[in-house]
Amino acid sequence: MTPDTSAPLEGTPLIRPSTTDHPLYDSVVEACRSVFDPEIPVNIYDLGLIYTIEISDENEVNIVMTLTAPGCPVAGEMPGWVADAVEPLDGVKQVNVDMTFEPQWGMDMMSDEARLELGFM
Repeated sequence: MTPDTSAPLEGTPLIRPSTTDHPLYDSVVEACRSVFDPEIPVNIYDLGLIYTIEISDENEVNIVMTLTAPGCPVAGEMPGWVADAVEPLDGVKQVNVDMTFEPQWGMDMMSDEARLELGFM
């Protein structure tokens, strides 16, 4: 009998880990912090909307992000805003931004700074 490989492996994270040890990582994070959700006065990184930042050895940046709600009025524009913020960084070869709603965003994904800014702390 062949095992079912369509289900995620037990222990597989819902959000892929970021390439935090890459020299460009901190610059990419700061670029993401320059993008704001127009309805919330906090940047999208501290809101927890950036799930994964993967940077290849060739300096290709792949970002997986979400929105606070699937019906967000800027859903079609925000990935472009993120790409436009990251692309000009020195050393970045290419930027791809993918949208996901799995896992669904929740307020527990916000940084302490975002919670403080929004009055949740």
